Amino acid sequence: MTDPAPATYAFTKLVVRDLEKMADFYCAAYGLRRIARVQAEIGADPIDEILLGAGTDVASASLILLRFGDGRPAADGEVILGFTTPDLGALLDRVRAAGGGVHADVRAMPEQKLEVAFATDPEGHLAELVRMLP
Repeated sequence: MTDPAPATYAFTKLVVRDLEKMADFYCAAYGLRRIARVQAEIGADPIDEILLGAGTDVASASLILLRFGDGRPAADGEVILGFTTPDLGALLDRVRAAGGGVHADVRAMPEQKLEVAFATDPEGHLAELVRMLP
């Protein structure tokens, strides 16, 4: 018997209340692009999604913002998104300028060869921001 193909991480879905506001935020703060919009169902629940990513096609989507059709709110702390950057200060400035906030300022972690900060988007979702050290 052969081993099955391994599962590969492909995307994160973030449940949000204001789909357009949140898409604008992630595009402005992190430089993502709107790739596609999907209106579908999860079981009997209607959903509206905006696919975001660094590329231009659905295969490059890495963050999917999802709003339930009944407007149910997202649970606080349901996911932490991870972003890497060569300049944490500049990224935190863009986060603030786009309407987000800083949850925890830059902290050096030389034993892991990185610096890390935590930011929030306008709805309070956490993102871990990492700069790898040489």
